Amino acid sequence: MNEMTRNISIPNDWDRSGLPGWCYHSDALLELEKQHVFREHWQIACHVSDIPEPGNYITMDVVGERALILRDQEGTVRGFQNICRHRGSRVVADNKGTCRNALVCPFHGWVYNLDGTLRGAARPRSFPPLDKQEFGLIGLDLEIWMGFVFIRFAPGPQASVAELMQPFAGELGEYKTQDMVPAADIWTQTSPVNWKSVRDVDNEGYHVAMAHPALQDLYGSTYYDEPFVNGLCRSFATYNPHAGRRWSVRNYIKIAPEATHLPERLRKAWIYYGIFANAVIAVTPEAVQFYQEFPLSTGETILRGSIYRHRDENRQQRAARYLAHRIDRDTQAEDVQLTIWSNESMTSKAFTGFYLSDLEYGVRTHHDHLRSILPVMNLPAAPDEREMAGMNNRLRSATS
Repeated sequence: MNEMTRNISIPNDWDRSGLPGWCYHSDALLELEKQHVFREHWQIACHVSDIPEPGNYITMDVVGERALILRDQEGTVRGFQNICRHRGSRVVADNKGTCRNALVCPFHGWVYNLDGTLRGAARPRSFPPLDKQEFGLIGLDLEIWMGFVFIRFAPGPQASVAELMQPFAGELGEYKTQDMVPAADIWTQTSPVNWKSVRDVDNEGYHVAMAHPALQDLYGSTYYDEPFVNGLCRSFATYNPHAGRRWSVRNYIKIAPEATHLPERLRKAWIYYGIFANAVIAVTPEAVQFYQEFPLSTGETILRGSIYRHRDENRQQRAARYLAHRIDRDTQAEDVQLTIWSNESMTSKAFTGFYLSDLEYGVRTHHDHLRSILPVMNLPAAPDEREMAGMNNRLRSATS
């Protein structure tokens, strides 16, 4: 194993069951997840290179919240709720764009400075005097780490992003991700599954040999997973110079230049860093990407992500990045189908629960993280939907 591997051992007597099926189709549980799993944990919004110039902004609508991330006139990256303090309209309507020196609400024309303070209301004499700070845009917790912009909608249990990600800082720092630039726009797509089914598939590599022929061809037995520890996990593989049964893999290995900007141990590595509860930062010698998922309902999830390249990318790196993207594209389509098949069973009376391999310990530890936040998930049968929040509070009090 790679020298980066943390000292993680799997107990012989670990519980091989996962979450009960009811956790995948409970509306009341989903409302608790939105607050305690998503709003209270750090989320990747974008990369600093997505908003390179003053006035650039992107928006992000997830779990009932509307985020606005922009670069102000001094070059500082800021995060706000995309909510006008007058009537709650969106301050900006587009997914991305540029404002010259102010944000103007499209509903009534309230104007905000790029630092979030209120510049003025339309027809100000129709209001009492308005404090520019008090009626400014509502700020979000925001932290930049390795070039990625993280936001948080509500205070939560995680430390700062830098503290949280410290175990991976040395290795990921070799890639100089803060200097990369977008290879494409941020993408989104929807999938007809519960968000946890997406994580369940992504948190284990046991299925790679059977379900992902391109990945198996690329790196085969070199792939291994580490379980979630303190909100982080890691998967590591190196590609096989003799691989090439598939066109994209054969040409990737043939074209990919020697990654001399990286230490020897990383020059053929594909690494996935999992961040609780729902995000991954993945690196190859040519690029870095993030991807994540957010629930739209118990049976629908939005997938979101983006890819970043070296600023001085040469033709070989560009071709290798394209081929790596083809491999990823096929893998994602295969994973979406796996999540659908798995998720369908959660409402079946014939489904008796997970029985996990040692190679799926990452699934179990992710479920353990969820249970620690929402202990109601420990119940084998679903409580009354109307009692879900109260039951969770009582169980949390009993274990604190």
